[in-house]
Amino acid sequence: MLSGHTDERGAKITALAKRAGVPIRLCDRKSLDRAADGNVHQGCIGYASDFEYTDIDGILAVAEQRNEPPFIIILDGIEDPHNFGSILRSSECGGVHGVVIGKNRQVAVTDTVVKVAEGAAEYLKVARVVNVNDAIRTLKEKGVWVFALDMGGENIYDANLSGAVALVVGAEGKGVSRLTKELCDGVLSLPMRGKINSLNASVAAALGIYAKINRDRK
Repeated sequence: MLSGHTDERGAKITALAKRAGVPIRLCDRKSLDRAADGNVHQGCIGYASDFEYTDIDGILAVAEQRNEPPFIIILDGIEDPHNFGSILRSSECGGVHGVVIGKNRQVAVTDTVVKVAEGAAEYLKVARVVNVNDAIRTLKEKGVWVFALDMGGENIYDANLSGAVALVVGAEGKGVSRLTKELCDGVLSLPMRGKINSLNASVAAALGIYAKINRDRK
């Protein structure tokens, strides 16, 4: 819902959502326009999907079935459905066992996401968790090394990415949140040679995925 949207209709929607236990997130118009994907939203967007989510154990089970160390992508607040769909497609192509997203500050698996993923959503497990940081703690307890993809870290091509690994991809424009970054085992960065110091979230995710694949081949 648009921040400051306090008219009678907005108040009614908020009350109904709270009564039904539906989480509400206030955001600026730019974020809302992006999530609406060009559709008219009138200050409010609701997500409903018949997509079947899994949990952390469901993703780990896929790795066990393949007899492979877990390889997981964690999204820290991706809001653009096109970025999310692209990340799902790259993840499926790269052999990722599953993607973890939060229930808040994150676009759900919508029709647009499924369309952009071009079939990947049918084959890739997605765990939707209450708290991304709690999910990271759970993965670390299960022996998974968790790394944030962000600026100022170790060159990803020099890092040891063998074994069980999860890569955290941050939100558009904001990157990985401070608390999440501190919780990770390390920060990995993609080398930059131009004047712009960051990549689109879906591009960064794809490059991170294939850096892991190349490490496994060595």
